[in-house]
Amino acid sequence: MPVFAFEYVFARNGFKNIEHKHSESSYQHAWCSTHKGIEEYENKDFTRVDCLTENHAVEFDFSNKWAESIGQALHYQLMTGKRAMVVLILEEPEREMVYYNRVKKISCIHNFDVEYVTPKILNIKDGKCSYKDCKCNRKDKKR
Repeated sequence: MPVFAFEYVFARNGFKNIEHKHSESSYQHAWCSTHKGIEEYENKDFTRVDCLTENHAVEFDFSNKWAESIGQALHYQLMTGKRAMVVLILEEPEREMVYYNRVKKISCIHNFDVEYVTPKILNIKDGKCSYKDCKCNRKDKKR
């Protein structure tokens, strides 16, 4: 039986969802504030760049959405004129590095930047990060 880097949970509608311990926005906020970027920058077409820095239009996604992150980042480059960057969230880097390596190979061909973050960026204490809006700090743990 294959081992997956993420945990699947079935929703009431029968679709599979992937459970993450922390919200994408928590990783986004931690990275973007460190890089002095603008979070959720709105483009003319009403799409939103996760983080717009002086040089980059950055898209954040969990590793299972690696392919989707590339298209979004390239679109944000087109909209902003800033270099596209994908920041993949690797909750379990040893198991998920395969996704980062895929994006890294594609970035060499299509000329965009790629990095990854791990839960270390969240400064987790007792299983919770410091971002109040993160799902780890909610009682219902949804979203």
